[in-house]
Amino acid sequence: MSHAWRALRHRNFKLFFFGQSISLIGNWMTRLATTWLVYHLTHSALLLGIVGFAGQIVSFALGPFAGVWVERLNRRKLLVWTQSAAAVQSLALAVLTLAHVITLGEIIALTALQGLINAFDMPARQSFLVQMVDDRNDLSNAIAINSSMANGARLVGPAIAGLVIGAVGEGWCFLIDGVSYFAVIASLLMMRIKPLEIRRSATSMLEQMREGWDYVRTFRPIRTILLLFSLISLMGHPYAVLLPVFAAQVLHGGAATLGWLTGASGIGALISALSLAVRKSVVGLTRMLQIAAAVLGGALILFGLSHTLWLSMLLMVFVGFGLMQGASASNTIIQSLVPEDKRARAMSYYTMAFFGAAPFGSLLAGTLAHRIGAPHTVIFAGAFCVAGSLWFTLELPIIRAIVRPMYQEMGLLPARTSESIR
Repeated sequence: MSHAWRALRHRNFKLFFFGQSISLIGNWMTRLATTWLVYHLTHSALLLGIVGFAGQIVSFALGPFAGVWVERLNRRKLLVWTQSAAAVQSLALAVLTLAHVITLGEIIALTALQGLINAFDMPARQSFLVQMVDDRNDLSNAIAINSSMANGARLVGPAIAGLVIGAVGEGWCFLIDGVSYFAVIASLLMMRIKPLEIRRSATSMLEQMREGWDYVRTFRPIRTILLLFSLISLMGHPYAVLLPVFAAQVLHGGAATLGWLTGASGIGALISALSLAVRKSVVGLTRMLQIAAAVLGGALILFGLSHTLWLSMLLMVFVGFGLMQGASASNTIIQSLVPEDKRARAMSYYTMAFFGAAPFGSLLAGTLAHRIGAPHTVIFAGAFCVAGSLWFTLELPIIRAIVRPMYQEMGLLPARTSESIR
């Protein structure tokens, strides 16, 4: 277990861990409060999908541009600015909601603003991990701990939000989130970071964007992983925008039921993150991507068929596990393979897959749920995730052949080995 937390030996990462842990609890409170507020105002699955689309399409559109921009800036300063902007956004939501004047248009506008912030924040945060961890061998562990932190918050945040909404309303969730950002801002300011040498590129931003795209497009392991992750984001993640419908119409509950469902998926995600933290290296994670997509798809299909709270919560554990295993394993493999001079650009495409495919999935899920119902929509999405797992299985032998020499060069595998990379 001590090996599982080795990245916390680094002072900067330890500061980030504690600051971000507080902030992420508030962030998950806002996510749940936003979906419940929209459903409370509209009672429409379609509008839930539209709000989800508005919050993520901006991140998709700005992804390649943001990746190039991040590589040209001081990442710690950029993160301070993005976290400050996110605090303002949450506090604005709080003021409007507590004053009982908030409208659907204002929710969509502020959600789109958060998408704009995330377009720069996520590639900056992912590529900044390298600067927080002095020993490159601890990078994969730092990514796993970062995922554990996010999913511990995913477990705690919605449970608290359900209680707060039931007691005093959604506005207080937004207020708590806005204040929580000050913890991560403080942790960033307290770090002692060796600044990276920022090279002023002679090429234009457009040329750098094309160079990043060519790298991602032609390097088959990263291309294949991003395609599978995009499918998971497109068809797997949007189940979350329909959870208020399941909580109210299928399971006949309220905000507390929504909190239990979201918290159950957080348990599965936390289990996934901890399983990654105890791993000694990135070797073997490609096989876990295949398993994650299959588990996610099967759990979504069964969740769509369930009408019992305890069974739905159990299936949410497997959904959360599959989603987090796919996201974290993809992140870890990409970070281990990509060269430093292309890291932020590669992670911007990861951001596009995470925040980009999801909005179209949210819109698709909301539209389908409006026509065929939320349960059938989730079953349809799960079937696509299972199909993605089968496709990735066919790609695995080629990926192993390309990645094996790279892992040998890094010292993760013996120079001469007959062992395959699973």
